[in-house]
Amino acid sequence: MSKFNSLFPFWATLFSAVAYIYNSFFASLEQAIVPLLAVVMFVMGLTLNSEDFLRISRDPRPVFVGVVLQFLLMPILALTLATMLQLSNQLTAGMVLVGSCAGGTASNVISYLAKGDVALSISMTMTSTLIGVIATPFLCSFYLSETVTVDTFGMLLSILQIVLVPVTLGALVNHYANATVARIEPVLPSISILLILLIIAIIVALNSSQLLDVGLLTLLAVILHNLLGLTGGFYVSRLFGFDLRQSHTIAIEVGMQNSGLAVALSLQFFSATAALPGALFSIWHNVSGSILAAHWGRKRSSLEYLIKDQEHIKSD
Repeated sequence: MSKFNSLFPFWATLFSAVAYIYNSFFASLEQAIVPLLAVVMFVMGLTLNSEDFLRISRDPRPVFVGVVLQFLLMPILALTLATMLQLSNQLTAGMVLVGSCAGGTASNVISYLAKGDVALSISMTMTSTLIGVIATPFLCSFYLSETVTVDTFGMLLSILQIVLVPVTLGALVNHYANATVARIEPVLPSISILLILLIIAIIVALNSSQLLDVGLLTLLAVILHNLLGLTGGFYVSRLFGFDLRQSHTIAIEVGMQNSGLAVALSLQFFSATAALPGALFSIWHNVSGSILAAHWGRKRSSLEYLIKDQEHIKSD
């Protein structure tokens, strides 16, 4: 199974290509996205215990730094890239909207597969989603001089359904049936990978017709937006003295946005053109995230990497 897991980037690319060709079949599974994500979050919850979240509550600095970076760095990067590449007003609006959204649940999956700090990842997603109810329309208004109304209740209901309830249930099952969970733990990452691959395929299929209309500059802007977010999240968090596991998690949370929400808001308040950056981001950040997950997951397993991390902490 480890061989299968290590090839996650390849599988993500392959599933995306197949979904693009056979888009009608995968698009018909649109209603399965939320249940699939909920199952993935339940599986991740099986790996957590109360001590993980107690640790976060004792030192909330990584959550604070990560969320501030997310809402400060990502919209600025979006506007800067759109201006430099001279994107249209509608595409610029879509870019800024992606940058102004909270972290998505896909980042929790990628953090898990990268052997990152899942409790930190989930805490950041929950915090940024709650703050995003106010921050997203404020940032859009500030950068675009237009106010975007966010469905507050819908967002809260979504995060409860997809993240909080499944993770809590998984953690409870782990607490009360730890012996049983321990027996199936080796296959849990593979189950998560299969589910997230199906989710990626559905997202690609749903946006297959729009992908034909995407220009190279828009694609470049989206890729740079994601990569600079990942890079900034990692290096800035390292400056605060966080260990590699925390910094990797913060990088993933900062660089991976709730692009599904961005697509929905773009269609509602701007246009189909404005929704293109969000649709592209949905696909690209899963591909780049899966590559990082495979790379960091392997590195974290090496003794040399762990020693290097400890040496960095001591030098700080």
